[in-house]
Amino acid sequence: MRQTNPPPASPKALPAAPLALRHRLQDAALGAMIGLALRLPLARRVPLMGWLAQYLIAPVAGTGRRIRANLAHVMPELTSAQVRRLTGQVHNNIGRALIELFSGEDFVTQAAAAPMEGAGVQALAEAHAQGRPVILVTAHLGNYDVARAALLARGYRVGGLYMPMSNPAFNARYVAAIGAIGKPLFPRGRTGLGGMLRFLRQGGMLGMVADHYMDHGVVLDFMGKPARTALSAAELALRHDALLVPIYGIRQPDGLTFRVIAEAPVPHGDPVAMTQALNDSAAARIRANPEQWYWVHRRWKKADADQGQASQG
Repeated sequence: MRQTNPPPASPKALPAAPLALRHRLQDAALGAMIGLALRLPLARRVPLMGWLAQYLIAPVAGTGRRIRANLAHVMPELTSAQVRRLTGQVHNNIGRALIELFSGEDFVTQAAAAPMEGAGVQALAEAHAQGRPVILVTAHLGNYDVARAALLARGYRVGGLYMPMSNPAFNARYVAAIGAIGKPLFPRGRTGLGGMLRFLRQGGMLGMVADHYMDHGVVLDFMGKPARTALSAAELALRHDALLVPIYGIRQPDGLTFRVIAEAPVPHGDPVAMTQALNDSAAARIRANPEQWYWVHRRWKKADADQGQASQG
């Protein structure tokens, strides 16, 4: 008999890297705070988390410095009193949005009741009826997941593209929470690419938040200043003949309810021009509701270098 060699043993999975102490502490603190808040009715837990974010979490995290620097960069006309007020309001909105994302069915019910308006509403209905793919582009404004939840509640097939968080422990909580709002979900990068493309080819609607600074992006105008912006939304729309629709969940004065605004689809053409149109759309919404945007992000990172490149261009 011919002797055959046994198949090679499967390599053992490498143990996961131990979590950094600061990640464990952050996850434990936020997890405990969220768990306690979830014991309250939605109408009480949302303002409570807004207050905690504004008066407890923000002073410890020191994020006010980033907000003030960003405001000085793009809105230097604001008085010091306006900057102080906006800084508090921004933190308050972030706290509200965070607990909403962890509120499961309560949040879905709130989002489902949000009226949908704008020139893109009919376009979305037609694309849904035709099975045409759609790229839904929003910003970290109000609550960025309201539009996805509202469309899912209306029977639309909506997937979400998300940016994994730097804290692996809290990221696991976050993904489970937004997954409870609706699926499928696709992480940015190679891991989620295949599933995301299949979903689009099958006529799905893909929601993404597109106001991050991206090192591989091109330098475009954002609120009057150069900022690197990924072209991926426009490129996906062109590659898959998908509608490209700016959409936003704007928090209302009561602090609890929302309006969902779907703007007219961005016409197909040059991907840079399409992406600039998305930037202009988001900038206009932010200027109308500056207290609802996440000014804590480093949207204009490496601003001096990008300014030089924009001048050369």
